[in-house]
Amino acid sequence: MLTPSCRPLLIGSLPLTDHHQAVTTIMEYCPEIPLWPQLPKHHREGMVRQFLSGFPGLTEDGKKFWIDTRKESFTDEMTGFYEDHIAAADDLSFFQSSRFGLHNDTAPGFLALTQHLEDNSIQPYTVKGQVTGPVTTGIGTRDDQDRSIFYDDSLRDILVKLLAGKARWQVIELKKLTGKTPPIVFIDEPGMVSFGSSAFTGVTAEMVGEAVGEVIESIHEAGGLAGIHICANGDWGPALLSETDIISFDAYSYFDNFILFKDHLCSFLQRGGFLAWGIVPTGDPIAVEKETSITLFARWQEQVQKLSSFGISQEQLLKQTFITPACGTGSLSPELALKVLTMNRELSELARSFKP
Repeated sequence: MLTPSCRPLLIGSLPLTDHHQAVTTIMEYCPEIPLWPQLPKHHREGMVRQFLSGFPGLTEDGKKFWIDTRKESFTDEMTGFYEDHIAAADDLSFFQSSRFGLHNDTAPGFLALTQHLEDNSIQPYTVKGQVTGPVTTGIGTRDDQDRSIFYDDSLRDILVKLLAGKARWQVIELKKLTGKTPPIVFIDEPGMVSFGSSAFTGVTAEMVGEAVGEVIESIHEAGGLAGIHICANGDWGPALLSETDIISFDAYSYFDNFILFKDHLCSFLQRGGFLAWGIVPTGDPIAVEKETSITLFARWQEQVQKLSSFGISQEQLLKQTFITPACGTGSLSPELALKVLTMNRELSELARSFKP
């Protein structure tokens, strides 16, 4: 069983280009729960593109990509996808080498981390993976007529099954490294709180819940813990009402908005859910420059006190909390990214010694 107890946790992206350097950095600042790095300076590691390999009709031209449903082989590719999906459910050896795996063309950070842990005989407390969620990926991926594929029922079904498979694959591979503690796979899904906005016209809460729920179920069936990472603001209801084990939120910018969903939040915590408390800023370089672990610790203490007024004891909150950055650091300078990682580690140390 995993107990967060204010351990540090990171979100995937870093502003580096070398994956082995990224793993070394992660092991320095977050050795208990390392994660495989995503380096968006490589265009195939962008948030939307990274997990699309294996999608029928995927077409690329330089940094541009889309789903070409009018290509001659598209129907055969769809048929092949569902054949692989069925085969992967029953044959683990087929599944592990299938389109549902992560490979070096888009996720070299996965191999870099697993090799580092194996080569150095390191068994961390647990390990974290990630996959971009179906709402964010589906809205961000266009077809040959420049429409978001999330609005097409058939393409959305393929996308959800592809992402669920890539999440399941990670759990199976990461379990080899974690001993008895289940690995964590985050679903990076800022789009989950954005339905109803102009950019998500026609996306309903039911569509969001079903799509993300299928990925969560796949993680659970493989023996992992599921997290939903949302570095945005909006309707937190679907995330808090889902079967996820962890909610990762931007506490630096949106804490007061997040706790407006008091009843859902309390129910989530009372059933044993964990909070990945994104108290270290990442979105605004000026905020990163001005803050310190001491100022953030004071801010976090105030938030813990406010949330405990809902009837959840501070002691229980600390047990159910990870300390994290608000989001990945891929858009920051390397210097500011290291400051984020340093503050996150120091803040975790302060939080773990905190006695309410």
